[in-house]
Amino acid sequence: MVVLLKIASKRDKNWLMKDLANELEISGSEISESINRSVMAGLISKDKKSLNKLALLDFLQSGLQYVFPQQPGPLTRGLETAHSAPPLKNQISSNEIYVWPFAKGNIRGQAIEPLHPNLPKACLRDSGFYELAALADSIRVGKVREKQLALEMIQKRLKNA
Repeated sequence: MVVLLKIASKRDKNWLMKDLANELEISGSEISESINRSVMAGLISKDKKSLNKLALLDFLQSGLQYVFPQQPGPLTRGLETAHSAPPLKNQISSNEIYVWPFAKGNIRGQAIEPLHPNLPKACLRDSGFYELAALADSIRVGKVREKQLALEMIQKRLKNA
């Protein structure tokens, strides 16, 4: 999922597996395996060059919360996610703060396990990717309104990609 969100954040720019590995701090073999699984699932084209945006949106809407379930955990320091991070942060008012546990984070909130251990670090280097990852977490842990807003924002970003 992290690899797919990273590709989506690149919009229509060409990407190479080695670049994804460097930017996400994930091994090249993990990237390759992820791409191959995504091709089998129909999320990436058979030539491994383009994202199937409709299939990704369908998966985010219908499967993400079941494949990557998450419940908010104990208070910890970290990087904001879900409705606590941009872009939902400006649209949803909540006393609950969700964070990915991260030593360099500056906010205390309830822990949300990231989709990959290196996700917070990768998000600090790419704001577009950060927004997509936080929106995905809103789908994983949000209430109905938060999920709907997150899906609408993801859909808009994918259309503009």
